[in-house]
Amino acid sequence: MKRIILIAACGLMVCTHTFAQEDAPKLVIKPSGRILMDAGVMHSSDPTVDDKLNDGVAIPDVRAGLSATYGKWKAKVDVGYARQSVSLKDINIDYNFDKENLVRMGYFVHQYGLQSGTSSSFKISMEEPLANQAFFNSRLLGAMFLHAGEKFHATASLFAENDAMKMSTDKLGNEAWGAMTRLVWRPLTERGKIFHIGISGAYESPRYSKNPANSHSSYTLRAPFPTRIANVSAQEATITNAKALWKFSPELNVACGNLGFEAQYFYVGIKRKNALPNYSAWGAYGNVRYLLNGQGYTYTRTDAGIATPDPGSLELVAAYNYSTLSDKDAGIHGGKVSDWSLTFNYYLNKYMIWRVRGSITRATDNAAFKNNTFSILETRLQIKF
Repeated sequence: MKRIILIAACGLMVCTHTFAQEDAPKLVIKPSGRILMDAGVMHSSDPTVDDKLNDGVAIPDVRAGLSATYGKWKAKVDVGYARQSVSLKDINIDYNFDKENLVRMGYFVHQYGLQSGTSSSFKISMEEPLANQAFFNSRLLGAMFLHAGEKFHATASLFAENDAMKMSTDKLGNEAWGAMTRLVWRPLTERGKIFHIGISGAYESPRYSKNPANSHSSYTLRAPFPTRIANVSAQEATITNAKALWKFSPELNVACGNLGFEAQYFYVGIKRKNALPNYSAWGAYGNVRYLLNGQGYTYTRTDAGIATPDPGSLELVAAYNYSTLSDKDAGIHGGKVSDWSLTFNYYLNKYMIWRVRGSITRATDNAAFKNNTFSILETRLQIKF
């Protein structure tokens, strides 16, 4: 009898240990990488700018990193290298409460509008719209709560200024801070039947400046000409004697079968001190995209946008962007930009995309140079895994 009890107890211990092993989360580590290879020919009507916008080839982005998942936790580290310079990209930790809710902490792109849900190498017009570059902040050090429900998508972020990742506070001073949110209603998210509308909003205190007189009392808004072979400002404005910045951005995303449309509007207002007139700027873009083959566009809930098309897909994207950083009432002429582009995308396989982009950019009302028309024909082969 004792022997039977002992055998049963041992069997129970083995069974319990087996279940414990099955229930324990596993650590899963995955490497990641990215290579962009560009080539382009370009021309500018202003000789002072044309001398900087030169034909050429480039590898504007090489990245290596890894992600680690353990139960409800996920960590990501991504390091970039370009033009003999190493830079930190995404460095963040996620805690997933469930399939619809998570908190992300670290250095990453906080969601603000359509473009914030897409990696820089997955912009359908090859380069992101100039309005988004002028009015968005890229990566920021902070925390974001994300809710990705079936019909509603919402984020809320608190963050420090960009330079918090570059300098310690004894050099930077009291760090600027901000808050932003993105709210999306998406009643249709089926393949070939997509509709969502949303709005984003943000507040930021004045940022650091290399000029001590303007540090934490100014903002600089900038957008380059649409190429990464060269890095030349198409529009740029520094707003001094600043007290606070607020902005909002409505968005629209629609797809019917193989036809899709994306649009976003930006508005930025800056309150100033010393009785100076307040500053405002705005911009907007629209993308019409069409799959030449395939079974229709699909939707990604976590990023709230149209997903990358299936491998083997061919796509055409016609895009227009207008943005202005000039405010005559404030006496600031940062420039106005109109950009027309046509992009062909070939999604070769799961890891590779080939793009060809032609564009014409008209830059006017810029205190840095004369009115200028810039044209470019550019191609890119990208690899991401």
